[in-house]
Amino acid sequence: MNNDNIDVPASATTRKPVVKERVGEVISDKMDKTIVVRVARRIAHPRYRKIITVHKNYYAHDEKNEARVGDIVRIRETRPLSRLKRWQLVSIDKKAEPSSSTVQEVNL
Repeated sequence: MNNDNIDVPASATTRKPVVKERVGEVISDKMDKTIVVRVARRIAHPRYRKIITVHKNYYAHDEKNEARVGDIVRIRETRPLSRLKRWQLVSIDKKAEPSSSTVQEVNL
């Protein structure tokens, strides 16, 4: 049996790499060019089947130091940038509302 004449569609041979993206809330922006993003997901408990919320923190690279605590951001997996940082900031989906203490500081 000769398989040399079989035409393989181009889409079958060229696959796009799987890029992981997550959406979460910034819980820390104290480091230079690094944010900590908390991503929540809901799963069924393996024994009791109750729906619970599980959190995981991701360290993400923020080149322009744009994100602030409370922002909802989108991050993407990238090559390892440091011991903990394997994600980078893609976009800020929703800005956090300024807290009342910062508003009072501006008014003074």
